[in-house]
Amino acid sequence: MDSPRAVVFDAYGTLFDVHSVIDAARAVTGDPQALSALWRQKQLEYTWLRALMGRYEDFWVVTENALRYALGRLGIEARDEAITRLMEAYLSLAAFPEVPGALAAMAGAPLGILSNGSPRMLDAAVRSSGLGGAFRHVLSVDAVRTYKPSPVVYELGPRAFGVPANDILFVSSNAWDVAGARAFGYRTCWCNRLRAPMDRLGVTSDYEVERLDQIPDTLMS
Repeated sequence: MDSPRAVVFDAYGTLFDVHSVIDAARAVTGDPQALSALWRQKQLEYTWLRALMGRYEDFWVVTENALRYALGRLGIEARDEAITRLMEAYLSLAAFPEVPGALAAMAGAPLGILSNGSPRMLDAAVRSSGLGGAFRHVLSVDAVRTYKPSPVVYELGPRAFGVPANDILFVSSNAWDVAGARAFGYRTCWCNRLRAPMDRLGVTSDYEVERLDQIPDTLMS
C-alpha cells in the first residue's frame, strides 16, 4: 500500500489526555477519577444525541452541560467558580507523552486534526501543548454544525487537504470514530490505548497500535 498523502488525528483521547482534568477535579471531589469518567461519557453521549436531534451546540457548551450533569449525578456540590476552573482545564489538556516525537516522525506527510472540539478549544489545546507548528489544518466540526461520526464531518479532511479519503490516514483512540472514518473511506489507525475490543460496527481498522509512536515505520515509508 502506498504511503498516505496526509495524516489526520482525532484530538481528545488521541493527542490530548481528557483525564488530565483529574488534577483540577480534586478540588471538588475525593473521587476525581469517577467525575472525569462520567464527564467524558456524557460529553460523548451528548454529541451523538444532539447530532441525531439536529440540535447543534458547540463542544464548549456540550462539555459544560456534561460536567454539570456529572456533578449532579455524583452528588457533588460545586460553586460556579469551581465549575469555571474545571472547564478551563479543558483548554490546557496535557498531550500524551509520546505525541511530540510521533508527530515529528510522521512529518514527511502533511498533518492535521479533525475534532469535535470548537475552534477556540482546539486552538488553546494545541498552543498549550506546544504543538502549534505541527499541523497544516486544524479542522472543527463547527464548520458543518454536527458531530462525528456523521459523514459530513469526515468530508472536511479530503476537502481541506485536496486528496481522496483513501489517501489520508485517520488516527483515533476512539473505536467508534475509527469505524466512522473507515466507513467514510479513510485509511485508519486505531490507537488502542486501553487494549479494548473493537466496536462491532461492521468495519475494522487497517492498523492498530497502543501508542502513537508505535505506528509502523513501513506505514510512512
